[in-house]
Amino acid sequence: MQNDREDQIKTATAIIKNGGMVVYPTETVYGLGADAFSEAAVRNVYKIKRRDLSLPISIAVSSFEMLHEVADIDSECFEIIAELLPGPVTILLRKKDVVPAILTAASEVVGVRFPDNEIATRIIKETGPITATSANVSGRNPPTCIEEVEVGLKLKVDLLGIIINGGKCKYSMPSTVVDMSKERARASEKREIKIKRKRACYDRVLHILRSKAVGEGLHRFSVP
Repeated sequence: MQNDREDQIKTATAIIKNGGMVVYPTETVYGLGADAFSEAAVRNVYKIKRRDLSLPISIAVSSFEMLHEVADIDSECFEIIAELLPGPVTILLRKKDVVPAILTAASEVVGVRFPDNEIATRIIKETGPITATSANVSGRNPPTCIEEVEVGLKLKVDLLGIIINGGKCKYSMPSTVVDMSKERARASEKREIKIKRKRACYDRVLHILRSKAVGEGLHRFSVP
């Protein structure tokens, strides 16, 4: 079993590097991963998901160093992010130029995941950032095990990549989304932090933001 898993990780890494895609496990739901820096690969993700190009797609990283490569993060925000990640949270941040416009629907904001899942992070460590979008047709329920990945999507992925079975996802629900992307007009202005979506580990996220953000004077913190 272990050898099979190792072979799958190696195969997935090679496929992504060659422009293909993989269905991979995370602690939230199964993701559809492709090279986040390849416009052609990202377009295939949109096509397979039947997702409108006006809707952005998040990316997944495997380290804080990789996170800094794709997003602008000041020291105040990083202290909070380091408490939240790795884990079932998507952080909205100002993107760096290396992130293709197709991923963000031409926005300057990118959603970033740092999964708490060994299979996912081992793949990303070798490939660099990959797409972090659920492995489902757009608008349908995200899969929490490979049995829930729709047959049609499975067939399309099989032509371009591989599906890795990592068992049932730990939380089996999408990530909680925290928006830290709003820039301050003045240095003296308090930073605005918002929880945009309440999902996995919401109570923990809320506790961290309340204790860290308010404690450091980053108020203007709001929840939906």
